[in-house]
Amino acid sequence: MTSLFLPSIRVAAFLALTLPMMPVQASLLAMKSPWARYLPARYHRLCCRIFGIHRACHGVRSTHRPTLFVSNHVSYFDITILGATLEGSFVSKAEVGRWPLVGWLARLQRTVFVERADRIGAARQRDEISTRLDHGDNLILFPEGTSSDGIHILPFKTSLFAAADDSRVMVQPVSLVYQRLDGIPLGRFYRPFFAWYGDMTMWPHVWVALGMGQLMVAIVFHEPVRLADFGSRKALSEHCRRVIGEGVAAALGGNLAASTPLAVSPALAAQ
Repeated sequence: MTSLFLPSIRVAAFLALTLPMMPVQASLLAMKSPWARYLPARYHRLCCRIFGIHRACHGVRSTHRPTLFVSNHVSYFDITILGATLEGSFVSKAEVGRWPLVGWLARLQRTVFVERADRIGAARQRDEISTRLDHGDNLILFPEGTSSDGIHILPFKTSLFAAADDSRVMVQPVSLVYQRLDGIPLGRFYRPFFAWYGDMTMWPHVWVALGMGQLMVAIVFHEPVRLADFGSRKALSEHCRRVIGEGVAAALGGNLAASTPLAVSPALAAQ
């Protein structure tokens, strides 16, 4: 299931796509073109093809603007997978903005960077999120604050649900599940090759992951809700964590269809 040459081929194809695309997106942002919203999704879909990632979408994606999409976090591939599926910007920890290349790409997708230890800057960060929501921008949030092993859901950080305080914001929980490798269920042996967590070193992990075969990922859209339905961020956070966890467990157990009451969107699944 691994290849010595595949990582080099995929990296070369990724750079051949990315480097010319970066100045295009930068120009669209400078001109405040509406295409700056839509180009990243198309870019990420091409990246999925390069990386051998196939997406199986279940449920119905919220079309309300603005929507805060709340997902569990498994790997750096999550950005490409959700970026290919949703037209929105990510909320990310500030250190990502300082990473080579990754930080530049994040800024070109208008990522909102959050310095969680910066209490003084918290108000400014909330203002930036509010401004984005005022313009009808969707945001994508990983409330665990870090990535996990893809099986267990870590505790959610309630403070990250501040964007949901706005009554206009719809919140949609999303379960992200790495299911199969070359058509075979992704068991405990192969899962760490994709899930990036703990003290794993990033770039060697990326190289090994890029040498694997074709990956199937399930994306489960759960029923959208509002903060007003729960009365507090804590209650909303607990609801999202429970629903997302149930979706992950159902997908891993092969019971996804039975546990997902929302109809599958043919248009979405075809993307």
